[in-house]
Amino acid sequence: MIKSMTGFGREHIVANGREIIVEIRSVNHRYYEFTSRTPRAYGYLDEKLKGFLKSGISRGKVEASVSIYNQEGTDAEIELNKAVAKGYLDALRGAADELDLDDDITLSHIMKLPDVFTVVKKTDDEEVIWNEVKDVAQVALDRFVQMRETEGAKMYDDISGRLDYIEETVGKIEDQSPSVTESYRERLYAKIKETLGDKDIDEQRILTEVAIFADKVAIDEETVRLRSHISQFRGLIKSDEPVGRKLDFLVQELNREVNTIGSKANDLTITKMVVDLKAEIEKIREQIQNIE
Repeated sequence: MIKSMTGFGREHIVANGREIIVEIRSVNHRYYEFTSRTPRAYGYLDEKLKGFLKSGISRGKVEASVSIYNQEGTDAEIELNKAVAKGYLDALRGAADELDLDDDITLSHIMKLPDVFTVVKKTDDEEVIWNEVKDVAQVALDRFVQMRETEGAKMYDDISGRLDYIEETVGKIEDQSPSVTESYRERLYAKIKETLGDKDIDEQRILTEVAIFADKVAIDEETVRLRSHISQFRGLIKSDEPVGRKLDFLVQELNREVNTIGSKANDLTITKMVVDLKAEIEKIREQIQNIE
């Protein structure tokens, strides 16, 4: 079934000391165009996301947003500066000996001294981060695709209804077409009779003129091609593959055949039906601009 190029998906998790939010949104575009917003420290995620999302999105202007928050304290390690601590301890014990004081130094005393402990920010493993983000992005992508499919189903119903109307109108044009030639023959006969009065009318000449006219206004080939295009259109909108570009081409072909019928018809009734057909085809054209 066809999919819309408009979609949105979001997922949010907290795991392994990190809160990760991924949002995916898109609007229609002729090709796959990707932009992303990621934290500066995680810029390496941009290209990975671009390739990952392309596996599920063939067309559209896609924007991905990634937010990563480390829970308080989980992105840092406390390291004991042993050399500094030992230096303090040796100095304090030396002072105690020189001043003949009791050695009552404890760990709590050492902990309070400057630079004994160092806070070191953890270095994130890029592959670990990417795997976590990818898991979140997969859920967001699934929701994004589901929204596209839901919109696509609505578009399918609309386009199918318009194709039914077009096919029905083509049938009416086919029914009306033979009367165009017959009407021309009657008008031609009446005009010649009015001009010649009681003189003999060359029936063969009239038949020849009518045959030439019939050939000029014949629309059989156009209506056959129209029905073929409609059949192809129905097959494509049932496809699970991206078909937006193919549908765009078919709409142009539908328009071409209808325009030809309009220029050849030489009949007010058919002309009115052609106007209706062109209006329906234009509505379909507008719809397929948003089909993947």
